[in-house]
Formats: sequence, C-alpha cells, structure tokens
Amino acid sequence: MKKYNVYCLDLDGTVYHGTEPIPEAVSFIANLQSQGIEPYYITNNSTATPEQVIEKLASFGIRTSVEQIMTSAIVSANYCKKHYDGATVQIIGEKGLHDALVSAGLKIVKENPDIVVVGLDREVNYAKFTEIALAIRSGAKFIATNGDKAIPTERGLLPGAGSIVKLVEFTTGVKPVFIGKPESHMLAFIKEENGYSKDEMVMVGDNYDTDILSGIHYGIDTIYVEGGVTSVEELLSKDKQPTHIVKSLADWQL
Repeated sequence: MKKYNVYCLDLDGTVYHGTEPIPEAVSFIANLQSQGIEPYYITNNSTATPEQVIEKLASFGIRTSVEQIMTSAIVSANYCKKHYDGATVQIIGEKGLHDALVSAGLKIVKENPDIVVVGLDREVNYAKFTEIALAIRSGAKFIATNGDKAIPTERGLLPGAGSIVKLVEFTTGVKPVFIGKPESHMLAFIKEENGYSKDEMVMVGDNYDTDILSGIHYGIDTIYVEGGVTSVEELLSKDKQPTHIVKSLADWQL
C-alpha cells in the first residue's frame, strides 16, 4: 500500500455515522497521529463551525485542531475573499457559514449584495428566498456551499443544501458556482495553503459521488471505504474507479 503524508477524511459515513463513531476509523486516526500525521477532516456541512466539529470528534476520542477542519463554509468564504475581496455578501445559511464569511473579512448584508452564498439553513423561509432571488436577478454572484440533495440523520434522509440551492436556481435561472465535494476546491485549498504536492495526498471516503469524485477531479489518489453511502456494487459499475478499495480502515496498512 502506498504511503501518503496527507490524509483527507470525509466525516459522516467514514469517521462516524451520525452520533456513533466508527471504531476502525477512530483507531486508524490514532495510528496516523502516532506516526506524526495529522489528517484533515473534509465535510460538505456548512452549518457547523470548526469548533463544533472539533467538539464532536472529541466526543469520539479524536483530538484535532482548527487548522485540520475543512468545511464547505470555510472554503466558500475563502473563495469569495480570493475572487471578490471587499465584496458584500448575503446568505442563506447558519452559524458555520456566517462565522466563516465574517472571519474571512467579508461584510454580511441583508440587501443589495455583491455575492449571494447559499448553504443549508434549517430555518429558511419564503422571505429569505425572495430576497436572495431578487439579489441574483439584480446581478449578484451566486455561490453554493455544496449540492448535497439530502443529509443522513437518525430520522432518515432530510433535505440538504442542494435542495435549497436548486430552488434558488430554478426560480432565477442562474446556475451557482459549487464549492463542496465533488468539486475540488477544498482539496485545492489544503494543497495551496500548505505547499503539498498532489502525490502525497489521498482522499478517503464512503460516498463515490462526493468524496471519491472530488479526489478524481483534483487528480489525487482515493481510498473508498465500504459500509457507507455507495455500495460496492454501485462502485464497481462506475467508469472511473478509486485508487484503493477497503472493507474498513482497519484494512489500510500504515
């Protein structure tokens, strides 16, 4: 098995299932850390702050730092700063997205924005949709944290950020720039911020359509882990296959 220096781990479905840790993943991370490798945690979830992600991981016995957390909200904020520095932003989203944009030095407004950023918002309403749609129709740039149609919960699959994005897209006729997986913005941000080479990076996940494709799109190796969103049968029907396939992270030798 190839040795990598930079492990980028999906969270839900790879490190944990909802509120339950995956023991093999917890042990895998501990083994990485014992060898001096701190993995990155890559999530399309734009609602949580890095501190909230760290708190959840800590409840599973996983210790990490803010620098290792990469959410679609953080990278959306950095994308806006890089391409539209000084712009004003109006959002549909929760605390994770709001705080990321403010931390990046962007000004949040309630009307006449330069940019609209749409993520998951569990308190979204018609008034929010109205203001966002009007802003986009008036020329605001349209950024989406991710296109996830649904999110897994203990109750089953609930509407994801992509469902909200699709409504805005449908009513305005404008397609957004997507930031989260399967786009490669999050992996590119990690590489560029730290000076890594693609050869030393690997993306690890259970979902072919987000995790594995993001690695393939970016041109880095991938490790598919069974037992999550994408079944092995589905995986083997895909034209582009992951670099490695494992039943669990216990099977990956460091």
